[in-house]
Amino acid sequence: MNKRKFIISIICILALTISLSSLEIKSKVITVFTDKECVQILEEIFETRNKALLDGDESKLNNLYDKSTKYGVWAYEHEMKKMKYLHIWSNKQGITFKDIKTKVKINRIKPKEGGYLINFTASTEYEYEYDNSKNETNIFRIGTYHSLNTIKNEEGWCITKEWYTDPFADSLNLENIKFDDIKKHILEQEKRDSSNMNERRKKALEYADMFCGAAADEEHDYKYNKKYRNYNPLGGDCANFASQILHEGGNFRKTRAWNYDSGGATKAWVNAHAFKNYMIYSGRASLIAYGDYDKVYKASYKLEPGDFVAYEKKGKVTHISVVTGSDSKGYSFVNCHNTDRYRVPWDLGWSNKKIKFWLVRVHY
Repeated sequence: MNKRKFIISIICILALTISLSSLEIKSKVITVFTDKECVQILEEIFETRNKALLDGDESKLNNLYDKSTKYGVWAYEHEMKKMKYLHIWSNKQGITFKDIKTKVKINRIKPKEGGYLINFTASTEYEYEYDNSKNETNIFRIGTYHSLNTIKNEEGWCITKEWYTDPFADSLNLENIKFDDIKKHILEQEKRDSSNMNERRKKALEYADMFCGAAADEEHDYKYNKKYRNYNPLGGDCANFASQILHEGGNFRKTRAWNYDSGGATKAWVNAHAFKNYMIYSGRASLIAYGDYDKVYKASYKLEPGDFVAYEKKGKVTHISVVTGSDSKGYSFVNCHNTDRYRVPWDLGWSNKKIKFWLVRVHY
């Protein structure tokens, strides 16, 4: 009798184990399927939105948002401002955007109210040509981190709520001023050759490209350097990244004032305003030009890979970008963190009249 009970117990345990394994497998299959489905949803949304931005098509954007909620209305209105800004900026620049493509990486999914709450990383590549140089294509990438609510209606998937740190937020109120002289000057420029830069600048450039996060090449997995703390949740990581570029890439030695270690970072390492002041007053850098866009855009052609641009609002520097090259007309590109940028035109997203620029030469 005891033997029989033992055998029955073993059979029950085996049956329970198989049942649990089966449930686990089913759970995993459902998770994988949900990831794939959400990637497809996001790809459809971004394809529609990017096409609307390219064409300046308000109707395409209108159909993409659920405006029965205030959050859907806000998301729609914000994207409309962004679309208008891009077209104002491209007119100033003398360029035409030819294509916009977005890759997404799912971080977290939660079913919600008949749809999904999706947290994801987006890497968006912009392709453009100058109006008088149609045979030369330029690209840049911008990486953003999103929280998006989406549901399905009769016309397909639409957005009910979206949050992300917009790379163009500081220019969405740009006045539609006359850009004729600026455009003329930009279109008259020629491609610049940076092949003769010294080894320290080259290494700084390599580091800037490798660790620019969501905007980097896909092979780098959209990651920051794990040796360093990510300060975005504490207000921004731009100066921290610029300091890394100069130290890790450009071989600038740490000092008591400019330092990062296991205990954290000094103010000059991690704060944008303090970083700018430290670099200039220490003699490690010097000022090329300062002022609003009208005053400095011609001087921007003096910037070299490894230099930096500081962006000032209301008397305080709030952002740092490091120069990483130039396009087919010699217009300087920059990389940065916060809204991650890979070789983006240096004023894109910052060309508001109230913003002043510090163009700074770094002495390698």
